Amino acid sequence: MTRWVTYSSGPGAPLRAGVLHEGRVHGRAGTETLLDLVGTDLTAEGRDVLAAPAEVLDEAAVVLHAPIPVPPSIRDFMAFENHAVTSLEAVGSSLAPAWYDAPAFYFTNPRAVVGTGTPVAVPPGSAAFDYELEVAVVIGREGSDIPVEQAWSHVAGVTILCDWSARDLQAHEMAVGLGPAKGKDSATTLGPWLVTPDELEPYRRGHGFDRAMRASVNGVGYSAGTLADLYWSFEEMIAYASRGTRLVPGDVLGSGTVGTGCILELSRVHGGDRYPWLVPGDEVELSVEGLGSIQHVVRAGASVPPLRQRPA
Repeated sequence: MTRWVTYSSGPGAPLRAGVLHEGRVHGRAGTETLLDLVGTDLTAEGRDVLAAPAEVLDEAAVVLHAPIPVPPSIRDFMAFENHAVTSLEAVGSSLAPAWYDAPAFYFTNPRAVVGTGTPVAVPPGSAAFDYELEVAVVIGREGSDIPVEQAWSHVAGVTILCDWSARDLQAHEMAVGLGPAKGKDSATTLGPWLVTPDELEPYRRGHGFDRAMRASVNGVGYSAGTLADLYWSFEEMIAYASRGTRLVPGDVLGSGTVGTGCILELSRVHGGDRYPWLVPGDEVELSVEGLGSIQHVVRAGASVPPLRQRPA
């Protein structure tokens, strides 16, 4: 398995691309970032790095950053039917028939990407903070109007994505008819590694892959699902995203949340007392079989000053 990472060896140290193998990070020689490399054959490149690394460090001695710290763009889809149905019911709505016509997505903030271990702040003004358990592909080959049957060849790698969500802000702003925007603007996790797509091939099932997806809060199991439950495949997402536009190396396409993969769903089905919103001090861990796990501690966010004073 080729596990590419973006890492640093200490505070102020430059970010470097490397390969994680048997608990040790093998640094790649040169100044190219992983974003520079995603258009190459990462499997072959990984073999070269392991054969002649610039440095070898224990995983515990480095800081793992997001594999692509600032992607050119991030499109986040809603490709799991069970999540789409339950989450919309939780906010008093229902799934529109148009969902079955094409895979829906929104754009989110590339500058808000973080790596595993980074404390994640509650967005200012939110009292309904949530995680979302997802998988993302990173584009490695540029293309426009990509046919479904060719789409997988445009993938450089696969990683875990967590779409951190302020549910109250999201509901308030989307009532205007736009968004989500600030409800999704605080942080998006990518990591801990970028796994080459050939590693998933043996596990193809249905429209996805037979890889278990799990989440826990403070050590208590919350979410459990599988990437095989995708209604829209990554190939279909890529084809749709590329219609009439251009995907470039480093672009990120998220799957959307697996069924049960967020507190919004869990509280809808089992109640908010059993599954309360995240608060400062909570420890969240998300894992996907074969893709590793990400861990975060939730911290308090900033206070919210008024945008304008309303007349008395």
